[in-house]
Amino acid sequence: MSDLMRIGELTELAGVTQRTVRYYESIGLLPPGEREGHGHHYYTEETLARLRKIDQLKKLGLSLEEIAGVIDLYFIDPSGVQPKQKVLAILRQHLTEADRKISSLQQFRAELQANIERFERFLESAQP
Repeated sequence: MSDLMRIGELTELAGVTQRTVRYYESIGLLPPGEREGHGHHYYTEETLARLRKIDQLKKLGLSLEEIAGVIDLYFIDPSGVQPKQKVLAILRQHLTEADRKISSLQQFRAELQANIERFERFLESAQP
């Protein structure tokens, strides 16, 4: 049982809260802790590795839903190629969406600028 840890130790090592661990368990990102002894949940090193990987993927900008679609690949594919390919595809989608939003904002900005200029011209011509 030395390789198992209780939730407090897990959360301290991973830098997350117990609430986060329980939430991740509830949405399937983490397997539930194993119950032993007095009903305490115990967690493995793999759970700690999963928490750290989830954190890395969140820092890349992936949503929890997107992470759920790739997290298992990191622990199935020892080469790391499949999960990285999938993450790359997600990041490319994010870039496409960012470019679309930037274009939309640029159009909005141009319309605002045109309206400002129109009002300024009106006010200038209306002054005696």
